[in-house]
Amino acid sequence: MILIADSGSTKTDWAIIAAGTEPVVIQTQGINPVHQSREEIVRILSDEFQTRMSENQEVRKLKSSGRLTPEFPYAVYFYGSGVRPEKEALVAQILYEVFPQASTVEAHSDLLGAARALCGRKEGIACILGTGANSCLYNGTQIVKHTPAMGYILGDEGSGAVLGKRLIHHLYSGQLSEDLKNLFEQETKLTLPILIERVYRQPLANRFLASLSDFISRHIDEEEELQTLVHDNFTDFLSININPYGRPDLPVSFVGSVAWYYQHQLREAADRVHFKVGTIFRSPLEGLIKYHQEKS
Repeated sequence: MILIADSGSTKTDWAIIAAGTEPVVIQTQGINPVHQSREEIVRILSDEFQTRMSENQEVRKLKSSGRLTPEFPYAVYFYGSGVRPEKEALVAQILYEVFPQASTVEAHSDLLGAARALCGRKEGIACILGTGANSCLYNGTQIVKHTPAMGYILGDEGSGAVLGKRLIHHLYSGQLSEDLKNLFEQETKLTLPILIERVYRQPLANRFLASLSDFISRHIDEEEELQTLVHDNFTDFLSININPYGRPDLPVSFVGSVAWYYQHQLREAADRVHFKVGTIFRSPLEGLIKYHQEKS
């Protein structure tokens, strides 16, 4: 009986696995040790997680059948944003405190989670393309090289935030057509003054910018200009972040909503700069379940 968590700042997906059954997934708010106190994380694990467990019909069935005993979980594997090397021991300690019956507890970064989900125990290059962007060279066991993404202001090429930033810049600097700009303002009810307010004076600008990807996805099939915008974002990511690994022989695999929804353009961009695309997952949880089931 094992518990696997894929956690971001917004939400955490938990996979509850009992022998001989399909995994059951429940969701809580996100856990990030950089932004949350120890007490807040303990509360989420002790209260919210247990409430979601008790509310879930599939979990109830597992308990009534005896497949999920009071000793659950035997092992906990937590992967999350903000779980930097200096935070791993803290998160593991909290998990041990909340799940004292577990004989194994591991806490790792979301990047290692992506690598294990995408590459398993094989060598490869693993990437996260969502609101932000990240990547690493993985040797089948651990991350051996990492090109820092540096956030959407200094970098983050390939991410949803940079895609939104470039959309605004291209629309209002005349690099995209006037018709497309008018369509954008009509559909989103956003104008340049509103955009400036949202980006420079309100919190979570990166999430707001990434949300503008919705407009791109709605019109990318009929607007060649938008296809070029997305292609260029991915090409820059591969050139700036993946080229430094010096391993064009390895497949490059991706996890995240931006990679998933724009995978056609992603594959075209990779082909353009001579990289081979491996696996693309929307979420790493499926791959992590497979990784840990094989391990156990």
